[in-house]
Amino acid sequence: MKVVALVSGGKDSCYAMMKAIHYGHEIVALANLMPLDDSVDELDSYMYQTVGHQIIVRYAECMGLPLFRRRIQGSSRHQELGYKETQGDEVEDLFTLLREVKRKIPSVTAVSSGAIASDYQRLRVESVCSRLGLVSLAYLWKQDQSLLLQEMIKSGIVAVTVKVAAMGLDPAKHLGKELAFLTAYLHKLKELYGINVCGEGGEYETLTLDCPLFSNARIVLDEHQVVMHSSDAIAPVGILHPLAFHLEFKADVQHLKLQDNIHDICTQRLGSVYEVHDSLEGCEATYKPLDYRADTVDGIEHKFNISRTNNKGTFSLSFWLQDSCNGLQEDLRIVLGKIESQLLGLGFGWENVLYIHLYIDDMNKFSEANETYVNFIRQEKCPFGVPSRSTVQVPLIESGFSSAYIEVLVSNNKSKKVLHVQSISCWAPSCIGPYSQATLHEGILHMAGQLGLDPPTMNLCQGGPDVELEQALKNSEAVAKCYNCSVSTSAIVFVIYCSKRVSSSERLDIQEKQETILRQMKISHLQEANTYKGLDPLFLYVLVPDLPKRASVEVKPILYVEDGTDTVPEALTERSRSETPSHYWGFKPENWHDSCIQKCVVSGKICAIILNITSELATKICFDSQPADNVNNGQYSLPKAYMEKISKFCIYLLDKVMTDNDFTWEDIMSLRFYIPESLQMSVQVLQSMFCNALFELSEMSHNNFKMARSQSST
Repeated sequence: MKVVALVSGGKDSCYAMMKAIHYGHEIVALANLMPLDDSVDELDSYMYQTVGHQIIVRYAECMGLPLFRRRIQGSSRHQELGYKETQGDEVEDLFTLLREVKRKIPSVTAVSSGAIASDYQRLRVESVCSRLGLVSLAYLWKQDQSLLLQEMIKSGIVAVTVKVAAMGLDPAKHLGKELAFLTAYLHKLKELYGINVCGEGGEYETLTLDCPLFSNARIVLDEHQVVMHSSDAIAPVGILHPLAFHLEFKADVQHLKLQDNIHDICTQRLGSVYEVHDSLEGCEATYKPLDYRADTVDGIEHKFNISRTNNKGTFSLSFWLQDSCNGLQEDLRIVLGKIESQLLGLGFGWENVLYIHLYIDDMNKFSEANETYVNFIRQEKCPFGVPSRSTVQVPLIESGFSSAYIEVLVSNNKSKKVLHVQSISCWAPSCIGPYSQATLHEGILHMAGQLGLDPPTMNLCQGGPDVELEQALKNSEAVAKCYNCSVSTSAIVFVIYCSKRVSSSERLDIQEKQETILRQMKISHLQEANTYKGLDPLFLYVLVPDLPKRASVEVKPILYVEDGTDTVPEALTERSRSETPSHYWGFKPENWHDSCIQKCVVSGKICAIILNITSELATKICFDSQPADNVNNGQYSLPKAYMEKISKFCIYLLDKVMTDNDFTWEDIMSLRFYIPESLQMSVQVLQSMFCNALFELSEMSHNNFKMARSQSST
């Protein structure tokens, strides 16, 4: 991509440019924000470094690139973490600046920034990029600061301190010193006082005088003065004000060109400088999707199949269209519109949605599905963060569904913590669209489906399914660390979607690889955390026709994140404790039942169950072996009466496990049945079976409850 680089003069923005070039992008312009008054060194800004701004103008010459500058006219008006377009805010100066860059250089498609740890800054850059249709590149994001500092110095960045404001840093001693000279001392201060060695906590700021990208010249600081902002005895604050400097031109630019596949930058002697002023072009180049909301299309009323769980706090809603229309986009538009109206009818909106399972019939139309999706679900409708999402292809049409099936997890409150990083970085795959990496709600971390993507390139890792799996788990772990947990110790369940292109032997390799990787992660995490706790997660492997980007594997973890409280959820305090019979429909507890079940229980809080019925177990349940003619060319059919019995067994066993662990059907947030297509049974028949089984269970439970009350009263 062609990139405009945000430059403050600091080491971070320069190294971010170098990383962008390393990953195949081309820097075509520079952009900088500066104070209104040239004599002012530093602004009271949450967003921008301005110390040393007098020298930035020469970066155009040093790099031979156009430099766009704008004077900061706004202030920090919108100070909440998530940014919303606010007139008079300093972020709008960045918007105006980048809009002009895009107007002058239409080929620009991305913006590079040096954000390392500040969500406040990253979210604002991402907001501006989203409004302008640009991609945010933040290759330093979440990187280990000690390693990062070492890399910067080793790469040839020559930067001096222009501000110090931390315990142990003395303006008289440490201002104007090269970063390489201070590295050991900064690490010592980290050990003593816990400072950020890259200065992410405002401990110090730098000005880059030379780096490999300065192909034409380096900057020489001839004269400066130290200006004290605070003479505090513990942490004095001082800045370096440049008085005189000059360029030292490089006679031979060839030996300064970067290595390791970093392509050449323009080596012309002079770079143009443009100052960007206010314009009357208003909202040009901003993107605002159309609103869609209706249960009818062209006056036609559609038939939907809608189901929901009964949990009053957090529940699932599932939707599919009974009368499929004209393809995926139309079906998806109608279903999303129906979901929106249902949420409104319940007094909710998209901001109440925690997670979305998007099932589509054809992964070749994934981009079309996204186009429709963004018309309904976007940041403006979700001020607390957009929901996390998983997308897989399943044979919907063949099974009697429409071409889109959606399941949403809804909460009756908005107390969620959403992680949504849209910037491409080395940390974890970006979520450029309106879906987040993870959503934490009441101790449960719902993580988006992770592919084996290499984060900085967003390409699938090469080497086969097991390599993709390893990268997907690494990506999941990077997300988990943002919530101070690990997938190896906090996971409740892993759902692993495998593409049908993965051979049966490779599927076995995937299972073994997953166990090995998680075991290694767990040992490492428990040693670092100095704890011996850890959940034993459940594993569910689901074979699907296709996945996004033609991936072989998609990993979807759900984690339990302890909040340090022992409060029992309200839903558990009001349930009846009546005796529940140990058998329904003639089923009785058997030792072999345990072979059907995986469960993960956190007393009073979580009960996750995976119930797996193999063909052998189906035979056992039905008390009879299956006739040989039920298997035909790999297709396994089952008599309807047998399937009815299996459905009742599933409901019986789920009920028993929940009851044994003091949970009821009203506590269920999600209930999902995976049935192989090879069973050759329509969704209408299967749905009727399970609904009837649940209804019969409810009736039997109600009658048993009345009988128990009658006996206790006599």
